[in-house]
Amino acid sequence: MQPLAYRMRPKTFNEVVGQDHLVGENGIITTMLKKEKLFSFILYGPAGSGKTTIAYLIKDLYKNNCFTFNASTDNKANLKGIIEARNYYDFVILIIDEIHRMKKDIQDYLLPFLEDGSLIIIGLTTENPYRVINPAIRSRLHIYKMHELTENDLIKLLKNAANKENILIKDENVYKYISTASSLEVRTALNMLEATSLIDENERDLEHVKDVIGIKTIAVDGKGENYYDILSAMIKSIRGSDVDASLHYLARFLACEDLEMVTRRLLISAYEDIGFGNPQVGPQVLAACETALKVGLPEARIPLSFAVVNLASSPKSNASYLAYDEAVADLANLKSKQIPHHILNKEIKGGAKYLYPHDFPHDFVKQQYLPDEIKTHTYFKPKGNSKYELALKEYVSKLNNILKN
Repeated sequence: MQPLAYRMRPKTFNEVVGQDHLVGENGIITTMLKKEKLFSFILYGPAGSGKTTIAYLIKDLYKNNCFTFNASTDNKANLKGIIEARNYYDFVILIIDEIHRMKKDIQDYLLPFLEDGSLIIIGLTTENPYRVINPAIRSRLHIYKMHELTENDLIKLLKNAANKENILIKDENVYKYISTASSLEVRTALNMLEATSLIDENERDLEHVKDVIGIKTIAVDGKGENYYDILSAMIKSIRGSDVDASLHYLARFLACEDLEMVTRRLLISAYEDIGFGNPQVGPQVLAACETALKVGLPEARIPLSFAVVNLASSPKSNASYLAYDEAVADLANLKSKQIPHHILNKEIKGGAKYLYPHDFPHDFVKQQYLPDEIKTHTYFKPKGNSKYELALKEYVSKLNNILKN
């Protein structure tokens, strides 16, 4: 018998959950299909968010001239056979799974077919394409990000599946528990739901479901808290410089053995909450997190506790990312984005006078870098919460007084 996750694969775009920006009534992919003008694109997002489902729904619409290729396992010979199908159709659609693993020689082989429009690529990846896809290919494809499913999205999907499969669940907490324990991953959640069918329907309460799912988790306890709450409490305790509370929530979170999630959040905290308060904490936490992932549990608790204590006890500053947010906000209102001519390479080659800072005392010279419209704007405002940041504040202030006055 086919697994529930397979049986519940959406048959239409209307059944796809959480991706209305792509396949909803006014979604970009829906619009492409309505207008019969399909562009090459990449779908990227976490596992279980629906990338493959969307690609195969498109394949169902183009049964004859749509083919699949796995960049990890298939070779160039497989690809040549697919490309030859161009001789029989106006264009060929190629779904490339794990496109970030596609070898350079294969990428080079595909480029001319992309250029002349005889090949349309639908690439699927869990990796950020701006970081892992060859620019030559990336520049010829639109990039669409899959939204991470919300708890409500997944609960809706689970209830629909339970109804279709006649899996009677009276306890609403079961759905919440499965959505959290699965880390909002659709296939995992549906597999867990299917496992509940082994329980007599009169006993499908939260405690029996925990037993049948068979994973060690603190995702939901008697008070209904989930691991996102505990993770958030840990980060807020770090931000609030409460070392003991930070360790308490680390201990509770590690009970679910999700090292990838906790290391990700600690690394973000190092730059979001501490930043220039303690610039060394970023590399130190990175080393601790890499060690934790390498050694695994239970030993991972040792480097992770070091990281948490280091973060919580460090001076705090969010000045750097606040500065970035201000810069982004300016872009929305900026009418002219013209880069000053004297720092454009093409203008310098034509004779524009660029002052090379290293040719001047202290490797600094007054020169405009921002566009005219915002040339006096200051985004970065160090707080001075540590000796390092205080020195940085004084130095940056001195530079700004020269550059912007």
